[in-house]
Amino acid sequence: MSSTPRPHDLVWLTHTSALEDIAEPWVTQQWRATLPVVVRRDVDNLARIPVGVRGMKREQRSAGWVQKHNIVRSITPEMLVDHKVLLCSPFISQPPLRAAIVLSLYRWPWSWGVTGSTGYALATGISVLHAASDLDLLIRAPQPLDHEALQEWQACLAQLPCRADTQVETPYGAFALNEWMRDGRALLKTSRGVCLTKTPWNMEES
Repeated sequence: MSSTPRPHDLVWLTHTSALEDIAEPWVTQQWRATLPVVVRRDVDNLARIPVGVRGMKREQRSAGWVQKHNIVRSITPEMLVDHKVLLCSPFISQPPLRAAIVLSLYRWPWSWGVTGSTGYALATGISVLHAASDLDLLIRAPQPLDHEALQEWQACLAQLPCRADTQVETPYGAFALNEWMRDGRALLKTSRGVCLTKTPWNMEES
């Protein structure tokens, strides 16, 4: 791959042995190279890509590493909210899919996508959704976002047929939009840990 995958991207590997430093027995039993792993946030001295594996049960999550040259394909959260992708999904009757379709009808002033179980289902066609599933969303925000536009986004989310949570991705990490809108500060998840900040776009001022 020419570009380095970012957190929340789904990536496919060359073979099962490309997944490194994972010891949980269920991974060997359930995961295969035809299934993607999700890029997570971490730092490795060997310049490997941090990834997570999901099993069929909610508690089955495992962290590992891959070499970049062993990644053969990737899908970003933004790719999954293409209107045609959403409308062609076999899970279109599920509330999170219907909610994502509603959001895709608007022209938002930022790049956004779907993550979590909804993103995994859209990318793989595997049924990991149920009637009570949340919709996990990601907004890419290299620059500070317009507050009024964020209020419109939040108002739209409040009308969706399921609970929806948004992570905002800045150059330094990601934070929960609900927390930011409520408190004017948020816990920023970075590659080296978590920090509380009022300036997620300018860490020098934190």
